[in-house]
Amino acid sequence: MSGNARRRHVFVTGGTGYIGRALIDALLARGHIVRALVRSGGSARLPPGVEFIVGNALDASSYAREVAPADTLVQLVGTPHPGPGKTEQFRRVDLPSGLAAVDAALAGRVKHLVYVSVAQPAPVMKPYILARSAVESRIREACGQAWLSATILRPWYVVGPGHRWPVLLTPVYALARRLPWTREGARRLGLVTQAQMIGALVEAIEHPPDDVTGPRVWEVPRIAQGRAP
Repeated sequence: MSGNARRRHVFVTGGTGYIGRALIDALLARGHIVRALVRSGGSARLPPGVEFIVGNALDASSYAREVAPADTLVQLVGTPHPGPGKTEQFRRVDLPSGLAAVDAALAGRVKHLVYVSVAQPAPVMKPYILARSAVESRIREACGQAWLSATILRPWYVVGPGHRWPVLLTPVYALARRLPWTREGARRLGLVTQAQMIGALVEAIEHPPDDVTGPRVWEVPRIAQGRAP
């Protein structure tokens, strides 16, 4: 750790997923305390050394009492491999799990809420963006509480193990960034690697914002920087 970073106590929802497990590994390696929410029988998928809480990510009342004494809550629950045909899953999973995380953070008087949303606006995936935007709105309301700050990260696609097909679009992105009328969209909807995403999450956790009047929002260009020097 460096700068003003200190040891954090982090509660993670979605800790057994594509981003969650890698994040937990990184946090443990840096000396942070991590507790993870899992479904019944799901603890085997967590890295060693992680305390787990059994609960339902869609129902804050099933785990809110177990959040304290965490100072940070990271919400990562969502539909795996989101795509245009998964509208109903976005409504049944992404939206309620995000809202539940906000309620649990407030109930546990967490000081910093970290939420992985999605890049927006975009010409596709509108139901997905709608669900994530609704959670963002709830976070903005919650930041009115005197103690709660928040960081919202907005990736478009995170390239990594099992998630590599968009690499084929790299030449298209390169061309779009050169053209004035597509440059801004290409930057906003650009690809980030799993390592960059984990680095940005670690940076957000170790260096929470001071402002509690509204969330800090990191778009793709900031996420792509990973951890600050």
